[in-house]
Amino acid sequence: QVQLVESGGGSVQAGGSLRLSCAAPGYTYSSYCMGWFRQAPGKEREGVATIGSDSSTSYADSVKGRFTISKDNAKVTLYLQMNSLKPEDTAMYYCAAGYRPYGRCRGLPGDYRDMTYWGKGTLVTISS
Repeated sequence: QVQLVESGGGSVQAGGSLRLSCAAPGYTYSSYCMGWFRQAPGKEREGVATIGSDSSTSYADSVKGRFTISKDNAKVTLYLQMNSLKPEDTAMYYCAAGYRPYGRCRGLPGDYRDMTYWGKGTLVTISS
């Protein structure tokens, strides 16, 4: 069982930045695709960014150029650096992981169906 614990959410004004973290104690990334997903009120959960064990990345079009996903294998921590935040980025952000052969992600939006482990989420609120 993979336990994922998110942190780093908060409230910032549009144009600001936040960095989300996802700790996965006692776990290694070698066989998993990992990613960040978000769900805004009244909307379906959507993929934001994913990263494979080979560090290949995939981003939703809405965040390309503004968000960066990364991981620290030594600390077993996943990050999402979010810059130039917009009010439409307001959502609950979830860290997720799913087993994939060789840890390779399919790429968004397909990665969503591979996610089997989910954190409880961290809330991001962007004011205009």
